[in-house]
Amino acid sequence: MGEMTFGAEQLGAELGERATLVQFSSAFCAPCRATRRVLGEVAALVPGVSHIEIDAEARLDLVRAVGVVKTPTVLVLDAHGREVRRAAGQPRKADVIAALGEAV
Repeated sequence: MGEMTFGAEQLGAELGERATLVQFSSAFCAPCRATRRVLGEVAALVPGVSHIEIDAEARLDLVRAVGVVKTPTVLVLDAHGREVRRAAGQPRKADVIAALGEAV
């Protein structure tokens, strides 16, 4: 898989000024709710960072294109929409902040 760049068209929302946390979720996924809370807190904490949540079931096209195999999966995108990190499962707040350090 080549390097993918994401834009507002694919994500359904504008990219963050400095970085974007993209969360792939599914309806009955308990860790997705906790992940939403963690990423929301980080986005509120770090200027220029936005959090976009994508319903994996509604966006199977994107899920396949990106190679997401479980929810939650979080992609960290830089200001240009390039993926710099990804993690499957519920992330720790400190790890998200560290990953953002590579993106901004």
